[in-house]
Amino acid sequence: MIEESSKSGKSLVEKRQLFMEMRAQNFDVIRLSTYRTACKLRFVQKRCNLHLVDVWNMIEAFRDNGLNTLEHQAEISVSRLETILSSIYYQLNKRLPTTHQINVEQSIGLLLNFMVATYDSEGRGKLTVFAMKSMLATMCGGKIVDKLRYIFSQISDSSGTMLFPKFDHFLREVLKLPTAVFEGPSFGYTEHSVRTCFPQQKKIQLNTFLDVLTADPPPQCLVWLPLMHRLAHVENVFHPVECSYCHSESMMGFRYRCQQCHGYQLCQSCFWRGHANGPHSNQHQMKEHSSWKSPAKKLSHAISRSLGCVPIGEPPQPTFPEVSERPPDLAPTTLLRPVSNMNVLMASAAHTPADSVLESPSRLDEEHRLIARYAARLAAEASNSTQCPPTDLGFSFDANKQQRQLIAELENKNREILQEIQRLRLEHEQASQPTPEKAQQNPTLLAELRLLRHRKDELERRMSALQESRRELMVQLEGLMRLLKDEEQKQSAQSGSPHSSPSHSASCSMPMPIRSTSAGSTPTHTPQDCLAGVGGDVLDAFSQGVPRNLRNDLLVAADSITNTMSSLVKELHSVDDRLEEEEENLRNGRDKAVTE
Repeated sequence: MIEESSKSGKSLVEKRQLFMEMRAQNFDVIRLSTYRTACKLRFVQKRCNLHLVDVWNMIEAFRDNGLNTLEHQAEISVSRLETILSSIYYQLNKRLPTTHQINVEQSIGLLLNFMVATYDSEGRGKLTVFAMKSMLATMCGGKIVDKLRYIFSQISDSSGTMLFPKFDHFLREVLKLPTAVFEGPSFGYTEHSVRTCFPQQKKIQLNTFLDVLTADPPPQCLVWLPLMHRLAHVENVFHPVECSYCHSESMMGFRYRCQQCHGYQLCQSCFWRGHANGPHSNQHQMKEHSSWKSPAKKLSHAISRSLGCVPIGEPPQPTFPEVSERPPDLAPTTLLRPVSNMNVLMASAAHTPADSVLESPSRLDEEHRLIARYAARLAAEASNSTQCPPTDLGFSFDANKQQRQLIAELENKNREILQEIQRLRLEHEQASQPTPEKAQQNPTLLAELRLLRHRKDELERRMSALQESRRELMVQLEGLMRLLKDEEQKQSAQSGSPHSSPSHSASCSMPMPIRSTSAGSTPTHTPQDCLAGVGGDVLDAFSQGVPRNLRNDLLVAADSITNTMSSLVKELHSVDDRLEEEEENLRNGRDKAVTE
């Protein structure tokens, strides 16, 4: 009896371990329920190592364990849930380096106990498939847009329209997470939760769903979800600003600036706890900052914008195609991760849009029919390519040769810029070496030298800003190289199979999802967005297929950076000459005083 009671007590302690550790963090002192809930769920996410599992790995784990073939209302036992979690964490350890391995058994135990306590409060030993999918897709790592797209695929019909009963079911399951961390009074489920998200909408498509849930502010019942993702992004953000209450010299995480009190800023710890002093009051409006922009960064951004290396304004959220825009002969498929597996090869062979709506609940026989359709199409294309010889290969080869020459010229320019930057860095290091005579200089000359050094530091910051603009240019050149390779492959494919549909070749590119900053309408997103920031002339030149305009525009951008670097070198030389003159005057004055 004593041994059984000790074992039961030990198991109870293991089940409550995560909640006891969460209480030890003292999150309850946070006065705002939104931040309190987001901090608690972020702690659970990190403690269970779910932040290391990307949403695409989670979707792949669902498919590997056969969950996509089960109905949402189907129930799975706790032992099978443990098996699924084991496969997720063991696959995670295979992807992680050996120096960053996690304790798999501990992570499985903590997450399993948390899920059972959240979704099996009656102790039946079973969970529904939809509850497990909703919880893991919400708490795993990755972008919030990707998570919402997967969730939409689970609550929509075959035509891409959201089903309100399924969305209500999703809210019922996902709002059990705040209740599990003792925040049910603030974010618990109610019968009016659905209408608070979509009060007047009748037909909800994917883009409308994303606009509503990523709006600022989001729906009240889900306001903690985007905040939890913002917390993950700012955990290591450093602000070199003093807190006006605790007077710490720097901040980590969020920074809050008062809109009424001039220069009054609080760290996230003081703001969350409601601290205030002086004329400031908690009733004042505060603005949340998730990054620190120094004067050097502002100068770098201005130079980059003047050179046309960055676009003006925030990038809009892309418009994802609805189900009706897909080719009519294709069955719904899962949005694939950018990894080299058989699913990716099948999707690329059929030219399926990679940013189409995620998979609706489908069956294994549909996937088999889809694979058979892919194989038949590949066989037909192979037979057509043997019968129809290419006719315009000479033209395509000449165009590709000119494009490669242009890329080689730009790479040479890049190497010259790198050599110039290295030379300037060596000169700056030599000029910043201290000399013994500086300790005996008079205050006036010391002040002048400090001003010169300050000017020199400003020029160094400008040089770093130009280097940053060069990096951005290289990133855009890499995007251009990828587009050129895609164009070469498309031309070879068209020359090999002239009977292929042009709609298939137009759907090969995958626009990256970008989080929207407003709840307004979402503009369309085309494959030419990979050239965003290079300039409208280059975009026109690429769309018209004229290599001469593309080469000239890119060379103009490279020459602009080179000229700016030359002017910076001249200013640095002038500052060094002034420093040498001041030091020479000091030595002459000291020698004259010694002789007298």
